[in-house]
Amino acid sequence: QVQLVESGGGLVQPGGSLRLSCAASESGVSIYAMGWYRQAPGKQRVLVATITSGDSTNYAGSVKGRFTISRDNANNTVYLQTNSLKPEDTAVYFCRADTIWGPYWGQGTHVTVSS
Repeated sequence: QVQLVESGGGLVQPGGSLRLSCAASESGVSIYAMGWYRQAPGKQRVLVATITSGDSTNYAGSVKGRFTISRDNANNTVYLQTNSLKPEDTAVYFCRADTIWGPYWGQGTHVTVSS
């Protein structure tokens, strides 16, 4: 019922920035929250940031002050602006949409922070 397509990942040097996008399409179900999660090599998938339908936001402590999550006016796209990137930010970033039927996940987009 929900399809998520992420984009914007890539290779960036430490201190650089990337803007990740997640376009959501749905039919017959409301999305009450969306978020970004990441999974680094050999590690568990963890929360990065979330945003509700009312634009309430939540961030992992490790990205506060550096990352910003936002939505477009139609609530069909969520963004993650990543600034001051560090090597430890390297991961596959996944978009998630929360509905009454459960979470839906995107395919993921790779972010590599390296010199």
